[in-house]
Amino acid sequence: MASGVETGRITTDIPARLDRLPWAKWHWLIVIGLGTVWILDGLEVTIVGSMSSALSSTKTGLGLTSFQVGLAGAVYVAGACCGALFFGQLTDRFGRKKLFMITLGVYLLGTILTAFSMNPIWYFACRTLTGAGIGGEYAAINSAIDELIPARYRGRVDIAINGSFWVGAAAGSLITIPLLDPTMVNQTYGWRIAFALGAVLALGVLLVRRNVPESPRWLFIHGREDEGEQIVRNIEHTVHDESGKELADVDDTITIRQRKTIGLVLIAKTVFTMYPKRTILCFSLFVGQAFLYNAFFFTYGDTLTTFLGVGQTGWYLAIFAASNFLGALLLSHLFDSVGRVPMIAGTYLLSGILLGITGFMLGGLSATTLTLMGAIVFFFASAGASAAYLTASEVFPMETRALCIAFFYAIGTAAGGISGPLLFGALISGAKDITGIAPGYFLGAGLMIIGGIVEAFLGVKAERQSLENIAKPLTAEDTLSGEGREDPATSAA
Repeated sequence: MASGVETGRITTDIPARLDRLPWAKWHWLIVIGLGTVWILDGLEVTIVGSMSSALSSTKTGLGLTSFQVGLAGAVYVAGACCGALFFGQLTDRFGRKKLFMITLGVYLLGTILTAFSMNPIWYFACRTLTGAGIGGEYAAINSAIDELIPARYRGRVDIAINGSFWVGAAAGSLITIPLLDPTMVNQTYGWRIAFALGAVLALGVLLVRRNVPESPRWLFIHGREDEGEQIVRNIEHTVHDESGKELADVDDTITIRQRKTIGLVLIAKTVFTMYPKRTILCFSLFVGQAFLYNAFFFTYGDTLTTFLGVGQTGWYLAIFAASNFLGALLLSHLFDSVGRVPMIAGTYLLSGILLGITGFMLGGLSATTLTLMGAIVFFFASAGASAAYLTASEVFPMETRALCIAFFYAIGTAAGGISGPLLFGALISGAKDITGIAPGYFLGAGLMIIGGIVEAFLGVKAERQSLENIAKPLTAEDTLSGEGREDPATSAA
């Protein structure tokens, strides 16, 4: 079932020991050290959207057209897709920690170089590099978080962390307000400073991240069980001291046939053969949320400026971002208590229907009412979109986790995230009034509704379950007998 030479065979209780831990300060280290990457992504995306007017200026900016503003969003996402696929398979091969340090470094380099852009070509190239770092982060970070957070907290933590994208989005919106004020900052440098601030935040994250350990789950599968055992002992000691609670003994174990490497082709073949329903599910969720967000948000500032006469978009974008974060934060615990399937299906269907209604109302909306409608739509959509990443990271085997996140992120985002900004950029350029962008809204609404329907029929009831129960590792001894395959009992169907 796995390629490469078998290096050993062990029976371990590490997954059960990690899942039975009470919440402690140590878990906040994981949240801060790893989860803050979404703040960086939100900062990057929002700065581009908020600064469309500054970047369009031929005197102080780069002379970008509306189409090129959309293109900048598209190349950023294209870079993220390529980075996710490239770094995703390296994350499964060489470990979570090594790659989440490298990918943050790639982002850091890309955003610093963006600040020194002197023409559109340089700017597009730097945005591609920055996106590659962020895409790699999505694969490395989601897999590491889910493998270190106890099962009963995994849903709410993952969704809230993914929702923190909007903390960065709100910060980016507010930062641009003084930076775009010519009475406060020379407009030749304002947008450059905004990009440089992302690098400052990344350096802070890098310092915290040094203290995050490698995933013990990854270590014991790759023949480094002694390191994994030591890490878990250290975690248990720290959590015991911080919580003051005695840790219960565990009985659940899993037997693993260890490998140094696991072939990429065999991984892909196994995933698609063993989990075809889950593959369809993840594709549907990622396409819907990627088109919805990348199309709407990348060009929202341009829409306000072009059709509704808004000069300073920062306040509008900050309100919109705050609603997104609150949605993910306030609804996240329901994904563990009410369950994955009803919550994901419900948030997708509701946000899709509300976006379709907004499309019909466009002609009568002002900047304020459009922002209000967007805030309502994305209060629900943000939790659902975050759950797409949660789904991809927990419903496939351990050895494929990072690669599966990368694959579905890349495929879904390529379908929705590259075409979306290009479509909306073209719609804005060719529209006589704001109703000209309604087709984009209707398409995004339809894709979200389809995603919700697919979740209702194919969704996996993964709440409060160990990752190894949801999908057995490919190297698990009993996987050879057929266990670990797609099980109708764990799905909504």
